[in-house]
Amino acid sequence: MLPWVRGETPGHITSLSVNSTYNLLAYGNECGLVVVDLCTKTCVLNLGTPDLYGSSDPYQRIARSPKRNAILPSCDNNSGEQEQCRSPNADQINGLCNSGTLAAQPTQSKRQADSRRNKSRKLQKLPNLVSTEEPPCFNTLPDKLDSSFSRSRSSSMSSLENISSEAILCLSYAEAFCRKSDTSTSPSLWVGTHLGSVLAISLSVPTESRHTQPVIASPSGSIFRLKGPILSISFLDSSGVLMLPLSEQWKDRPDSKERDDRRLRSMPSRGARISPTTSQSLEPRDTQFVVMASEKQARIVALPSQTCLYKATLTETSFVVCAEVLSIKSIDTACLVCYIANGNIVVYSLPSLKPLYETDFLPLVDMRIARTFCFSKNGHGMFLCSPSELQKFTISSDFCANLQEMLGTIFLNKEMPEAPKQSFFKGLFGGGPSMLDREELFGEASGKPLKTVARHIPGSTGNMDAMRAQAGTLAGEVMRARQGLTERGEALTQLEERTARMMSEAESFANTTHQLMNKYKDKKWYQF
Repeated sequence: MLPWVRGETPGHITSLSVNSTYNLLAYGNECGLVVVDLCTKTCVLNLGTPDLYGSSDPYQRIARSPKRNAILPSCDNNSGEQEQCRSPNADQINGLCNSGTLAAQPTQSKRQADSRRNKSRKLQKLPNLVSTEEPPCFNTLPDKLDSSFSRSRSSSMSSLENISSEAILCLSYAEAFCRKSDTSTSPSLWVGTHLGSVLAISLSVPTESRHTQPVIASPSGSIFRLKGPILSISFLDSSGVLMLPLSEQWKDRPDSKERDDRRLRSMPSRGARISPTTSQSLEPRDTQFVVMASEKQARIVALPSQTCLYKATLTETSFVVCAEVLSIKSIDTACLVCYIANGNIVVYSLPSLKPLYETDFLPLVDMRIARTFCFSKNGHGMFLCSPSELQKFTISSDFCANLQEMLGTIFLNKEMPEAPKQSFFKGLFGGGPSMLDREELFGEASGKPLKTVARHIPGSTGNMDAMRAQAGTLAGEVMRARQGLTERGEALTQLEERTARMMSEAESFANTTHQLMNKYKDKKWYQF
């Protein structure tokens, strides 16, 4: 499915879309588009992005030279690579070839190079293969916050390198008008690229004998241009109702082949689905809108006339991280919701593209948010705020009003089971303490009380208030008396400490006086 182009590995897959009604799988990478029929397990379409444009390619693409040390896709090429790396001087030294026969006879590496060149020519003649004029570029989608700066339209070498390959970013199936001359809707695949182009591919899906008749996919020639990479492609009917892609519920049964045949025979008809209320701004034959949103712009185009009815600039200084057409309250009210890198969430009406709501949500400070940010129906959204945490948010006021009732719980409340009743003999001879319930002994479960049991007769409210006031006063007096005793005890403690200190000072003074007396006791008056 992903061929090697000029010895280079295939590009990374950038978009993927599956439709259960058509049984088709489509995915795009950094250099082309592939459509696979899941029913017959065959490749329906395998084209490079320049081939999708055909003769209407707006870019001047520059073919790049292949890498010098390219890895060959064949398995048994070790000897060829060894011979290719050897020099003629080494062959002359080892005696493998003579000087006279060196120019006349081709070496083994040259013969293998010629055979590989012939093989490449054969591959170019086969239909539905990736064009070898556009080798994949692994640095086509740089990991930058504002990717619009890397898509300059100037004539510098960096801009030519970006235009040399065009990645597929958005894929959308729809029953729509692919050409201006179409009179009814047909299956189609709409492709959005990172250079701002939207291309329509017509699909011819047989309704009967699907296992024998092939699916035909061909570019329709319809091209729409926007500023910035394409983020989303959606469709509305003439009354502005969101048209969801056709899908069928999968039911696993033993008779899988009969189920496939019966499901293919019961596929819905592909006539034009016209809403009862037709807008007056549309032409008489316009019955659909296509909503295209990029990192910079949004555009509403009427089908099949392909007339641009409304367009809006989503941001000037920043870029849109995620854009999606949602139904907030009901399926009849669709709007375009955009999350911008500066942290704002903006809601536009459809199809008029008038701003309805704008709020400051979360600045784009981590590329993890940009890779995982997504919107869902009813105004919900989710992104990965840390490597192990998911954060969910909503812009619907109805959901926020009922949020407390919908919050989950960590555990489920369950009532305690009743303990088994203890037998009489076990309680008599057990010897251990027994647990008794007060309500069971004295409550309502104990039965009718005896007449001799005292009952509480409530008194007047005034007496109770007086008693409570008196009790409060008594408690205050007791607290004050206790506080006075505590203060008196502290004063006595201080006095005792002072007395002990004075006694110790008096003893030291007496000792000093006694020593002085003994010193001058035996001395005469003339000895002083």
